[in-house]
Amino acid sequence: MSKNQSDNIKIVSTNKKAKFEYHFHAEFEAGIILKGTEIKSIRKGLVNLKDAYCYFRDDELWIQSLYIGEYSHGSYNNHETRRIRKLLLKKNELKKLARKMREKGFTLVPYQLYITERGLAKVLVVLTSGKKSYDKRDTIKNRENKRDLDRIKKLHR
Repeated sequence: MSKNQSDNIKIVSTNKKAKFEYHFHAEFEAGIILKGTEIKSIRKGLVNLKDAYCYFRDDELWIQSLYIGEYSHGSYNNHETRRIRKLLLKKNELKKLARKMREKGFTLVPYQLYITERGLAKVLVVLTSGKKSYDKRDTIKNRENKRDLDRIKKLHR
């Protein structure tokens, strides 16, 4: 995402645990096929990416376990909250991701769901590899050191 694009989006949901669990290698912006009540629920913020994951089936990218809450005025047209949804990427990006996924240790994690200026829902899919336990300890240590430095800076102002 470029600088001017990031100013015009509304982030609806972020998978905060992903930065702690994985090393990020590449990011891809994917469209998502939704039903009418789903986009209304997304705009209300009834989304959770915590358990969601991506996988390939028949050379297409799918997202599973993405929770989109039921729309309150949806009646019988309401959607299933955790149905499988198709992600839209360019063909060359799909081939690149499929090639990387066949390598050992790489996985696709949906990191953010946001609404663009045009009103389209997009998912930021990240190619990741898992962190080891010592990497996680380093992440915690760096975060605490940064927090301590910020406190010291505030005291000396």
